[in-house]
Amino acid sequence: MNVLPKCLALIAPVVAACLPLVARADDDAGIRGIVDAAIRPVIQQYDVPGMAVAVIVDGRPHFYSYGVASRQDQTPVSENTLFELGSVSKTFTATLALYAQETGALSLGDHPGRYMPALAGFPVDRASLLELGTYSAGGLPLQFPDAVSDDAQMIDYFRQWQPDAEPGVLRRYSNPSIGLLGHVTAIALKSNFADAVESRLFPALGLNRSYVRVPQGAMARYAWGYDKTNKAIRVNPGMFDAEAYGIKSSAADMARFVQANIDPAGLEGPMRRAVEGSHTGYFRIGGMVQGLGWEQYPYPVSLQRLQAGNSPEVSMKPNPAVKLTPPRTPSGATLFNKTGATNGFGAYVAFVPEERIGIVMLANRNFPIPARIDAAHAILSRLAPGTKPR
Repeated sequence: MNVLPKCLALIAPVVAACLPLVARADDDAGIRGIVDAAIRPVIQQYDVPGMAVAVIVDGRPHFYSYGVASRQDQTPVSENTLFELGSVSKTFTATLALYAQETGALSLGDHPGRYMPALAGFPVDRASLLELGTYSAGGLPLQFPDAVSDDAQMIDYFRQWQPDAEPGVLRRYSNPSIGLLGHVTAIALKSNFADAVESRLFPALGLNRSYVRVPQGAMARYAWGYDKTNKAIRVNPGMFDAEAYGIKSSAADMARFVQANIDPAGLEGPMRRAVEGSHTGYFRIGGMVQGLGWEQYPYPVSLQRLQAGNSPEVSMKPNPAVKLTPPRTPSGATLFNKTGATNGFGAYVAFVPEERIGIVMLANRNFPIPARIDAAHAILSRLAPGTKPR
């Protein structure tokens, strides 16, 4: 039995603890030492073919690439390699909806039947667009049934759906829920979702190499994902795939997105306000606050609390939702994060605007979320150690 990966996993925290705290954005060697100590053991333990990591320190990005984007071609990973973001895509869906609100195309207090008359009067129409975007519509499931594969079947599904609770009292993480928000947003913008994201959202955020639909000219940069059997795979289409888990991006572009969230001042008015709006919290779910797209924690945050908020208990089960009245705009240092995965890819993004730090982890294997949180927490806590975690 090869015990090296397990040994490395045990040794890594000790190694990281001995590294100096990084206070300067120009100390690339020091930052690399911290990132290597946290990331290399994870890559070995979970046989991750490749990973692109971006670390933002004092608002400046640093890029670290590991392994290959394709085992067959041995193409090395770089900060420009395209990875599937999985559910990190939901942060873009939320930002687009907020942008639509800022431009007057919709209000998040509206109900879906206003834009989709076929849903008017049905139970799903009791939920507001905000409640759909925060998974609090009343218990929509994680996924659509396999039989739902076109718009007519989607509408029929929502017309037949019966809630488990009134809107705003139960949080159940759901692709159909935030997917419906994205679908309605595109209707309000008189577009389809992919066009709205690629022609409006990405350019306004300065993201030049992110896609819903990867063009032929960018396919050479699109990594292959690897499943549990090491088969090379990419995401399959599905109902609301673009809205819920379908964006492909690079560490370079995701670092720009994190920078825009850390300091939105450089964005045009409606997009700046949309990004700022994505930092508002609406429901308390245990030790986590649910916003539109991003999930929030007071910073510094303990590893235990961060793991709990990203655990299967939160992502796979219904949880009571305590409505924040009024909605909460962070008053102190706050960590925002989102995990994402497809069958062949795993992602994690986190940032703390007040500390001007952030991290992007993109891998072409869906390795365990706890390992992602461990590594990211170890890195961030050495970039801005702060005080006692809350």
